[in-house]
Amino acid sequence: MRIGLLGFGVVGRGVYDITAARDDIKVAKVVCLEDISLPDAEVTKDFQSVLADQSIDTIVEAMGGLHPAYEFVRAAIEAGKNVVTSNKALVCTYYDELIPLAEAKGVQFRCAAAVGGGICWLSELERSRRVQKIMQVGGIMNGTCNYILDSMTRLGLGYDEALKQAQALGYAEANPTTDVEGIDTWHKVILSSNIAFGVSLDTAQVPVTGISRITAEDVENFKAHGYVCKLVSTGIAKDGAYSVYVQPTLFENTEPEATIPTNYNLITLVGEHSGRQSFYGQGAGRYPTAYNVVQDCVDLLCGKGFYVPYGEKVSVDNSAKLCYYIRGGSFPADQIAQHWGNAIITKPVSVESVHAWLKENPDAFIAALNGVC
Repeated sequence: MRIGLLGFGVVGRGVYDITAARDDIKVAKVVCLEDISLPDAEVTKDFQSVLADQSIDTIVEAMGGLHPAYEFVRAAIEAGKNVVTSNKALVCTYYDELIPLAEAKGVQFRCAAAVGGGICWLSELERSRRVQKIMQVGGIMNGTCNYILDSMTRLGLGYDEALKQAQALGYAEANPTTDVEGIDTWHKVILSSNIAFGVSLDTAQVPVTGISRITAEDVENFKAHGYVCKLVSTGIAKDGAYSVYVQPTLFENTEPEATIPTNYNLITLVGEHSGRQSFYGQGAGRYPTAYNVVQDCVDLLCGKGFYVPYGEKVSVDNSAKLCYYIRGGSFPADQIAQHWGNAIITKPVSVESVHAWLKENPDAFIAALNGVC
């Protein structure tokens, strides 16, 4: 396999390093805007030269973002080249376009590193669907948010202090919006649900709430009642309906999710035969993520293309009812079950109604109570 590598940042450099010792995979050209030189690969700023190189059969996209990543990946597929990417925003946003296009052009497309970093999560979904129906996916999918929430819980830090610490350690970007507002997790649960359930979700119907409004007072409130807060994704398939959402969630401090430290992830599937299976590991980092990219390249050598055939477009039904911790805003008095200081615990209310209420109360913070109210 000869690779055209797009991007030479954290993940791109990792892919180059891991493949350097292999004799079945070679990075032939690298598209990089910086002036660098490599001993065994041509470096160029011109993507078209990579596209025109008939000796390159596979494009590895490690640029991130939507543009020009989308234009490059689409052009690569049109040119008959296989594609491997770690870009969850790209795959989620253009799922309905890129997956059918790859199938029509007879090329292979894989994206294992797009969810879970170094955790072989999407690959396991692929294996699991061979023998059973998957009924639920989700969990802790963002290391930045988990680091912030873990630091607030264990170390007693405020949100701003925990965020600055995450940025200093390289876990959070200078602009952390995509992570802390839950968008990164939103992309990941949509992609995971599409693959697990063999569908294409209407993304506009998948609500997301992040952690940027949480306070140290909230965390102390949780601890006083025996709970730990995590940002969690949920995708459920039941009786032909699909419920998918992202929101802060409270777990009893003895539950597995409550114990996940620092920047680690815990992602779970529930299968009709296997029951619950959880996958734990670092959700980011140069070599964990690059490992999964290279594993995709090896799978391509074995003839394994995309995980499941492109599925039909489906709507999302978030009428399922949960109890919520709510601090701030004005919540209907007849839906309040109990008070936790200046916060309340609701009676069972639908996921969709709480997320709609939150849009009208932008200063409020919500967290679902995991399990039965």
